[in-house]
Amino acid sequence: MKKRKITFSDVLFIVFIGLLLFPQTRTPIQVALNKVRVLVFSPSELDGEEQTQLAPFDYRVTDLNGKLTSVPIGQGKITFISYWATWCPPCIAELPSIQKLHAEYGERITFLLLTNEKPETVKQFLEKKALDLPVYIPQMKTPEALYGTGIPTNYVLDQKGKIMIKETGAADWNSERVKGVLNTFLEE
Repeated sequence: MKKRKITFSDVLFIVFIGLLLFPQTRTPIQVALNKVRVLVFSPSELDGEEQTQLAPFDYRVTDLNGKLTSVPIGQGKITFISYWATWCPPCIAELPSIQKLHAEYGERITFLLLTNEKPETVKQFLEKKALDLPVYIPQMKTPEALYGTGIPTNYVLDQKGKIMIKETGAADWNSERVKGVLNTFLEE
């Protein structure tokens, strides 16, 4: 039987798999792979039959300082909702694009980034990543139409609470496609 010669690519593959076994290297590798997805994937508006209308409601949340507040949904302002976590590689990969979108549209659109983590953990993460985003801890059951099993899951709701965009997984939220949808609804 002829022996197969080990090639350089075989060694690289083995090293790559080995690095994935260690938490210290696994997360940065997963974030990098998800950044590739962010570079090539931009969410688009849902087809009409896929759009879900939510009744207007107030999302009860606490900010990272523990202050209880309510964020109006479907009550006259477009809303960007993100369910995410600091330990989630796809979340980490897409947050810079959400930061850019927030910087451009934050005055005209309500941004609501929701996590169930400890506020101190989130504060440290945001500081380390130099992110300035409105992050909250939910204080109510997630509405059924916004319930997802994976993170990140992000939604864009129009002024009346209709889900116009829903995306699970890392995406480029600062794309021309997303801005086009937002601009269309801001003009209405």
